[in-house]
Amino acid sequence: MNDMKLRPYFGKYDYQYLERWINDRRVHALWCAGLIPYPVTAEAVADILEKDAREWGGHAYIATGAEHEPIGFFCYSVNPGDNSGFLKFVILNPDLRGQGYGTQMIQCALRYAFDITGVDSVRINVFDVNTAARRCYEKAGFRLERTTEAAFRYGEECWGRCGLVIRCQDYRKAE
Repeated sequence: MNDMKLRPYFGKYDYQYLERWINDRRVHALWCAGLIPYPVTAEAVADILEKDAREWGGHAYIATGAEHEPIGFFCYSVNPGDNSGFLKFVILNPDLRGQGYGTQMIQCALRYAFDITGVDSVRINVFDVNTAARRCYEKAGFRLERTTEAAFRYGEECWGRCGLVIRCQDYRKAE
């Protein structure tokens, strides 16, 4: 696990992994909150990534393992107005969940955010029903900042949205 690296997402090559990992409607909703139609298509992913880049300066990344195999995906953007970063569209290969890979991927993303982009804080949102993802983010150092009740409807369910944050000084203390 210690050989994890980040690289840019290459849609023509990497989309196959997203298609495999986003393998049902609930996973899809947890991943993108319905911002992309289900089932996910390469064109829809390209469109949302282009919009994210244009509107928020976002970029997509693939986390790779020791053999350079893709194991996870996320987008990251910087808000220069308040010098904060934002992680979104985070997903891990479902075969690797529960083994520490997600936390390691988030730690790689935080290293990039704080050491390369120089932000003061990084935020991430997670639905309250996604307890495994929230535990992963908290294990990486994120803390609850706010909760928005009834932020998203999935079928008959109504999910709350938890806004988590990690500040640079807290990240540095934990290193």
